[in-house]
Amino acid sequence: QVQLVESGGGLVHSGGSLRLSCAASGRTFKNYAVAWFRQAPGKLREFVAAVSRNGQSTDYADSVTGRFTISRDNVKNTVDLQMNSLKPEDTADYYCAATLKYYNAVYRRQRDYDYWGQGTQVTVSS
Repeated sequence: QVQLVESGGGLVHSGGSLRLSCAASGRTFKNYAVAWFRQAPGKLREFVAAVSRNGQSTDYADSVTGRFTISRDNVKNTVDLQMNSLKPEDTADYYCAATLKYYNAVYRRQRDYDYWGQGTQVTVSS
C-alpha cells in the first residue's frame, strides 16, 4: 500500500509556472506507475500526465503537452509536475494517483489507479 501527499499548489498569474510534488510512502514506490489528474470546478476529473515505474515513459494530455513535464525520483519517492505557461483554464484541483504494476507502461484511465492523494489547488489568474 502507498500513501500520497501532494504539495506545491497556489495562485499564479497567467503565463507563470508552478511545480507540484507528490510524496509517497512505502519502500516499493518504484513499482508503481503514477499520474496526475485534475478537476476544475463544475467539471469531471481529467487526465493530465503519467509516468512509468522507471520514469522512462511519459504521457500527456493534449491540453498540456509542451507546457507540463512529469518526472519522478524513486530514491526520494516523489513525482513532480512542472507546469509552465499556465493558463486560466489550468485552474483546478490536482491529484496524484498511483497503481502497482509489473510493466514500465503509462496509464491514462482513472480506473487504473488504486491510490489517490487529497489534492492540491492551483489557481491561474488572467
